This record gives sequence, C-alpha cells and structure tokens, in this order.
Amino acid sequence: MPKTRTGIRGLDEITGGGLPAGRPTLVCGGAGCGKTLLAIEFLVRGATDYDEPGVFMAFEETEEELTENVASLGFNLKDLVARKKLLLDYVYVDRSEFEETGEYDLQGLFIRLEHAIDTIKAKRVVLDTIEGLFAGLPNQGVVRAELRRLFRWLKEKGVTVIMTGERGDGTLTRYGLEEYVSDCVISLDHRVVDQVTTRRIRIVKYRGTTHGTNEYPFLIDKDGISLWPITTVQLEHAASHERIPTGIERLDTMFGGKGYYRGSSILLSGTAGTGKTGMAATFADAACRRGERCLYFSFEESPSQIVRNMGTIGLDLQQWVKKGRLHLHNVRPFSHGLETHLARKIQAVTEFAPQLVIMDPITGLDTTGTPLEIQSALMRLLDWLRLKGITVMLTNLTFGSGVLESADSAISSLVDTWLVLRDLESNGERNRGLHVLKSRGMEHSNQVREFLVTSAGIQLTDVYIGPSGMLTGSARVSQEARERAERVSLDEEAERQQLALECKRAALEGQIATLRAEFSAEETIIARSVGQDKLRGAVFASDKVEMGRSRQRDAVKSNGGRILRNGTGGQL
Repeated sequence: MPKTRTGIRGLDEITGGGLPAGRPTLVCGGAGCGKTLLAIEFLVRGATDYDEPGVFMAFEETEEELTENVASLGFNLKDLVARKKLLLDYVYVDRSEFEETGEYDLQGLFIRLEHAIDTIKAKRVVLDTIEGLFAGLPNQGVVRAELRRLFRWLKEKGVTVIMTGERGDGTLTRYGLEEYVSDCVISLDHRVVDQVTTRRIRIVKYRGTTHGTNEYPFLIDKDGISLWPITTVQLEHAASHERIPTGIERLDTMFGGKGYYRGSSILLSGTAGTGKTGMAATFADAACRRGERCLYFSFEESPSQIVRNMGTIGLDLQQWVKKGRLHLHNVRPFSHGLETHLARKIQAVTEFAPQLVIMDPITGLDTTGTPLEIQSALMRLLDWLRLKGITVMLTNLTFGSGVLESADSAISSLVDTWLVLRDLESNGERNRGLHVLKSRGMEHSNQVREFLVTSAGIQLTDVYIGPSGMLTGSARVSQEARERAERVSLDEEAERQQLALECKRAALEGQIATLRAEFSAEETIIARSVGQDKLRGAVFASDKVEMGRSRQRDAVKSNGGRILRNGTGGQL
C-alpha cells in the first residue's frame, strides 16, 4: 500500500511507513489529547520535509488562534502560508444561524475545499474537527450522507486526509465517524494515573498493512509530537571492542585489567550509603580526564551539592564543569511524567553529545509509572544510547540485605555489567563490599572486595579470609597487623639464621686456610728432603766413579757386573 510519511518522530515506525496515501485517516480522542497538534504537524512536516503543500480546514479555531497556538511548538504558519506551502481556512458553522427549509447539501463546502486544494496544489488535507458540522447542522442524516460523498470525492482527488473527531461515550467518536473512515483509525488518549499525566496513541485499525497494535506513550514539547516505541530502535547496534578504564585501578583488575567496554551499560546497585554516587562520580571524573564529555542526571541532589560532596573524596568535579566536559542535569522525578523524562533525556544527550551518561538513581523513576512502563522506557533509552555508541551507568537503590532479590531483575537483565555494593556487618561495625555479579563478553573476578571511600578517593583492599570468612574493617586491620608482626618475626629469624650461617662459613674458611698453610709447610719440607736425597745420591755416585778411577780397576755397575777398562770382557 502506498503511504505518506507524517514526519512525526515514531509515528511512521508504528504505522509501518506513514498514513495511507490518497485516503482519509481518522484521528480521534478526548479533549487535550493532541488531535489538532498531530494534524497540524502532519501538514507542517509535509510542507517542510517532503515538499507537499497542505490545507487545514478548521471548524473550531480561527486562523489567528491556530497560528498562535502552535507557535510554541516552533511552527511558523504565517511563513508557510506566505510561501504557499500551507493554506488555513476557517469555516464557521453555528446552528443558531441555520434554518432548515427543504433539502440541502454540503456542495458549498466541497467547492470551498476544492478551491483551497487547487490554489496551492495541496497533497495533504486536514479537517478539524468534523463534529463541528454535526453540531452546527440540524439534519444529521444529511451530514452523514454528505460526509460519505466528501470522503469519496477526496479519494478521487488523490489527497491524503486527516480528520479529527471527539471521543464519544463508549465509542471512538461521538457520531460514529469510524464507520466512514475504514482505512486507518488512530486513537489518542490523555490519562492521569497516580497524579501523573500520560498521553498515549494506538492504531485501532489500518487496512492492507501491518502496524503496531500496542498503546504507545507520546510527548508534546517544543519540537512537536514525539513517541519512542520499543520497535523504534532494533538490536542492530555495533559492539565496540575498546576497553575503558573505570578510574579505579583495582576495579580495572577485576575486569581483567582493562575496564569496561565502550558503549556498554553498567548497573551499580546497593543499599543506601554504600557509595553508589561516589563510584558514579569517579567514573565521570575518569571520563573527563580522558578528554571525554559526561552527562550526569541526578534525581536527588543539586549540582552544587554533588560537587561539594564529591570534593570530600578527592574529586574536583567543578573543574570539568567549567571546562564544559561535565554537565549536571538535576530534576525531581515526579516533576514530569515518564515519557517527558525519556524525551528530555534524549534531547539533552543529543544537544550535549557525551561519551558517558550517568543516571543516579533510576529508583527515583518509580514514582513516574508502573514497573513495566519504567522497564519499557529504560529499554528504549538504553537501546538508543547503544546505537549512538554512548556508555551509560545506572545506579539503583536496593532495600534490605538481599541485594539480588530486591534488585529489579527486569532492569538488571537489560545491562551488560552489574556491580553490586554490599553492607558487610561484623564485629559491631558495618563495612562496604563490592563484587562483579556479571559482565558480558569479558572475564571478571568472582571475589568480594572491601570497598573504601576515603579522602583520597575510592579504594579496593585485598581480600582477607579468616576462619569465619572474609575479614573487613577492624578485623582486617587486626589481621594485617598480625601479618606484619609475623613478617617482622620471620625477617628477624631469617636474619639470625643468616648471621649464624655467616659465622659458620667464616670459621670453616679459617679452618681451611689453616689446613692449607700446614699442608703447604709440610709440602715444602718434603720437597726439600726429596731434593736433599737426590743430591746425596748424585754425590755418592760421583764418589764411586772417582774412587774407581783412582784404583784404575774395572768399573762396578749397580747390579754387581764389572766392565774392563779396555771396554771388553764380561762379568766376573
């Protein structure tokens, strides 16, 4: 089916591309639900975004009144009229000025409308509200018959039409207009629940095409009508592999030493006083130090209060505010409805363009809607932030000691990383503990770390395990003191043993030196004795030779043989 895009944020998504082209659409609802604003924005967006001129025929407001009423939305109708992109026509119908005499029809209205369409070559037409004809003309039978003819005539003209109608008692419209407009019927609603107002839209019927069938909350603000259905953002965002430090070195270690993923969502839950705001502010400070921008939504504290309180833990947030890297957006939850909160947050993110968004705490939104509505709004916000690649941190206040049971599991299932802050009560004191309950796509520690909020910032201490479990607070300090004393005692014992060993080594080396000296002296004596023996042997041999010579006898060998002087002879 050919469709005409409305240009209204979210409406084209739930209608599958827009309203049926060349056919009438009925927009019905009670007073104050936004029928006229939706119709006029349909014409303005068509004229400005799609170059399709439009005609607005009003039966209740004059051209001046309509122009003034929509100026607050930023719509300059006078400019569009001057450029022949829009034509406003007010038709005054008052029963007191009519007297029924015989048969009559609405041919004059047809001529007037046809002239307006042909004048600016309109592609879009609005009739607001059609009940004006029923209330002003006495014969409703004639009006019904003429309306049927009017709808057929508009289809033949090929213009896309929106007509507005007042809600009846138990019916969509007061005079049953839905019977004539069978192609598309849109119902608007403005309800008050627990003193909180919410506008909702529903596609009652849309022939020939698929469409969203749920009720969708929508908002009217300075930019017109906007609705953010869950189907607006699909699960098609790109997953970043970049890891971002948390600003707490030992917490980064619990995330494998690299921190969290950029563009991920982080839930920080815990009871009152466990340090959720301090942790969130540390994340914000780390982002600003990297030169990034952070948008901090607070539902409980003013900007100056946050800056003052965080200064006590060593965080100077005011410097980042002055440099334009940090923007503190503070508002009470009950000051707006849930959809207003959602739209304003999206608008603030769009204008500030941060890399990190913090909401502290999301528990404050409990006053703005039901758990299902809050989950729906947060799902849409988180999906939109993921699509933009923006990292988001949510803090959640839990009650009681059962953190896992009291935390909203529906919300926690939406986030990528869940950090839990706990109260650890022992030895007559309460201390803080932190552990990573889950972290998608990364390895993480399964240990519970003691969580300290000091004047130098947030610190995570080592895990101490005693006979009764993890030691915190004074028990941990005592354990550390005992370990230090044991280390000192062990160091002293090791030093004593080392000294004794050195003494033994020195004594041994002295003994070795003495033995070596004795050995060297004895070796010298023996060597001298051997030398003297050899000398005596040589002298003795020399004496024998000389004696033989003196006797002129045969030389005597050592084995008793004799040798003649003339060299002959043998042994005698």
